[in-house]
Amino acid sequence: VQLVESGGGLVQPGGSRRLSCAASGSVFSINAMSWYRQAPGKQRELVAGITSGGSTNYLDSVRGRFTISRDNAKNTVYLQMVSLKPEDTAVYYCNAQIRSYDMRVDDYWGQGTQVTVSS
Repeated sequence: VQLVESGGGLVQPGGSRRLSCAASGSVFSINAMSWYRQAPGKQRELVAGITSGGSTNYLDSVRGRFTISRDNAKNTVYLQMVSLKPEDTAVYYCNAQIRSYDMRVDDYWGQGTQVTVSS
């Protein structure tokens, strides 16, 4: 099983960006999917999460600006980010709880994608 992220890059303050994370391999089903981020010198923090049923939760500082969604048919989770601020600069990681075809449930991480908010 692999998680592959895309969509990172340089964006100006106030701008928007959409991150994607697709799961591939021996994926039978996916439970919760989440986005984390880690800024230089800081601990990794949970930005947003979404359950298999579509319930969502957000870090207080991003609520109202970020939207997490998923496409179960594509085994993909998205993070739409608007009104970006310099303090949103970080490496963004996706995380998913995946049941593989051997019925094991494991936690998987993507490789990370850099988002830099700067003028």
